[in-house]
Amino acid sequence: MVRPKDKQVYATPLATGEVFIDASPEEAYEIVSDPVRMAGFAEEFYKARWIRGAKGPAVGSWFSGSNRNGWRRWVTHAQVTEAEPGRRFAFRVRFLVPISRWEYEITSAGDGCCVTVRNWLRAPLWFVPIAILITGQPDRPTTNKNNIATTLARLKAHLESPVSTIEDRRRPEWTV
Repeated sequence: MVRPKDKQVYATPLATGEVFIDASPEEAYEIVSDPVRMAGFAEEFYKARWIRGAKGPAVGSWFSGSNRNGWRRWVTHAQVTEAEPGRRFAFRVRFLVPISRWEYEITSAGDGCCVTVRNWLRAPLWFVPIAILITGQPDRPTTNKNNIATTLARLKAHLESPVSTIEDRRRPEWTV
């Protein structure tokens, strides 16, 4: 069960990004709400699995994410806080302490949809130097902004690729 305090939205996101995709909101949501598939589009985040009995995107479900930057590796645990098919998918991330909140908002736009990603920092200030040591990233806002742009560009290319079936769209070409 997600407690109300866990749904807190911080006033200013650390990083944001947005892209128009020539695909339905449902098609976009199907991918962004599945961290196992989204890992194929991301930079630092490269592998995920549902944990604690979760089988998919539902409020309260948990997943584990493997991350990397050069030789650095770290694993996080995330809990889904919002899962509205075709509209919104959000989760909070922990690594020893709460560290961030991610939100994917999908809106209809013409013949396609607009996907907006927002990321908030939740880590206590005392943890920031530890996070820099672990991740090797002293400028987390710029890193996340660049990573969001890359992820959205890959998602767009994937969903707009000339494939014969939706099933083909579920497999990113650049999975690592």
